[in-house]
Amino acid sequence: METLTAFLTHQPLLALFLVVASGYAIGAINIRGFSLGVGAVLFSGLFIGAIVPASQPPAMVGTLGLVMFLYGLGVQFGRQFFAGLAGKAGRRYNVLAVIALGTAALVATVEMMVMDVSAPMMAGLFAGSGTNAATMQAAMEAAGTKEPAIGYSVAFPFGLVGAILCMYVVQLFLKPNIEDASKSGLETLEVAIHAEEIVGRTLAETMARMPKGVQALAVRIGNENRHPEPALVLGADDVLLLGGVDKASLESAREVLGRHAAGRLVSDRTTMDMLHVFVSKPHLVGTRLADLKFPDGIQATITHVQRGDTEMLMGPDLLLEGGDRVGLLTRRASFPAVRKFFGNSIRGTSEFSYISLGVGMVLGSLLGVLPIPVPGVGTMKVGVAGGTLIGALVLGRLGRLGPLTWMMPMSANLTLRNFGLSVFLAQVGMSSGAPFVEVVAGSGPVLLAAGAAILLALALPPLLIGHFVMRMPFEDLLGVTAGVTGSPAILAYAFRSFPSERVEICYAMIFPAATVTKIIIAQLIVAAGG
Repeated sequence: METLTAFLTHQPLLALFLVVASGYAIGAINIRGFSLGVGAVLFSGLFIGAIVPASQPPAMVGTLGLVMFLYGLGVQFGRQFFAGLAGKAGRRYNVLAVIALGTAALVATVEMMVMDVSAPMMAGLFAGSGTNAATMQAAMEAAGTKEPAIGYSVAFPFGLVGAILCMYVVQLFLKPNIEDASKSGLETLEVAIHAEEIVGRTLAETMARMPKGVQALAVRIGNENRHPEPALVLGADDVLLLGGVDKASLESAREVLGRHAAGRLVSDRTTMDMLHVFVSKPHLVGTRLADLKFPDGIQATITHVQRGDTEMLMGPDLLLEGGDRVGLLTRRASFPAVRKFFGNSIRGTSEFSYISLGVGMVLGSLLGVLPIPVPGVGTMKVGVAGGTLIGALVLGRLGRLGPLTWMMPMSANLTLRNFGLSVFLAQVGMSSGAPFVEVVAGSGPVLLAAGAAILLALALPPLLIGHFVMRMPFEDLLGVTAGVTGSPAILAYAFRSFPSERVEICYAMIFPAATVTKIIIAQLIVAAGG
């Protein structure tokens, strides 16, 4: 053991990746559907940090990892975040988050008075229960002591595991249909025109009668497949290839139009066929589908856009991103030109602009150190992590600015985020291992109980109120709870439990405001004890 300790002390980089590797191995263990996933990296780090405290990497390593994760999250979901705030659901969800944070702050204040715990320590317990490093950093700056870091290290493990357990238990009771999360966003149906009120009408007039979300992808007139031009006049037994978000709406369209005609259109590929291409041309990134202009002489109908594992809902305002896989119907003779137009480079789906990444992180870091006046408190800072997230959300909303493209291909974004999250959890665990053991050996049980109470006050309100009062969809419930409780590892578990994009969107919708609110609460706790 002494030999191993001495070796790891002189090889901190090796120790860091040993923590990452062992953490992922432990996180992959599944017990009755429950596993820690990437969150196990933290506990692996606590173990190595306790037995080899000198092996911990510099704090900047963890900060860099957190910034990488938050930047990737922000630029991916910036548009959805601001769209959510503009909508009724987004505002309701943020109000629910404020209620949960207020409840947790009340519990922390009562504990501080009843248990005679110092204000800096309680601020650290609050930050750890909310698994928010930016809150801990703000509490340390306000208190001028390292006590918040100790409280954070004590409360963080249960703040992480407790939130995951709350989600796990709720999922056992509610039994959501997880298969719905991975359904394709596009269903298709071939229909032959037989309704008398449709025969002789133009395609534009016919589609105006269709249920919301149903669109014409192709038309077969006579023996020829054609693009769905609005002026086409439909005759008896002509065939429409319809696309929609669900089978029910397509069946409703079929009842209006005529009969099923499976295979009559799609089986004929002599002139028109399906083509899949990757978006890798930089100038197309951030382009709305409605603004997409194909080269002269090329006609193509976009049927679907796949981003990562998610089938995007089609609409004129959908923005193309690097790495998107686009499905089109076009003439076979146009295949080479269409591939060239989009780029269709698999390598391009994993590349992004390091200039944009660097500029974005610089702007976020500057925002994080900017002092913000708060009445009754003085000044506060959202921290480098909070600033990076806020800045990335704004840049993600913009999409691009002149030659700079802020959005990244999904594959590159996921790689950046997952690596950053792993490094952050490893560094936090390794640096907290020794003080964690020391405090737990003394007054640990009391502090652990205090942190657990804060966590329950933070996690249960959004789960219970969200389900029983607000009747939120289960994926929104998980996303909001993950955003309130804070840790990216909790988000990773929530997404693994219910793999829907809505989980991440709701997380991104809640996490920024929740982070700022936590920072203010922690500074108020410190001020109350002063």
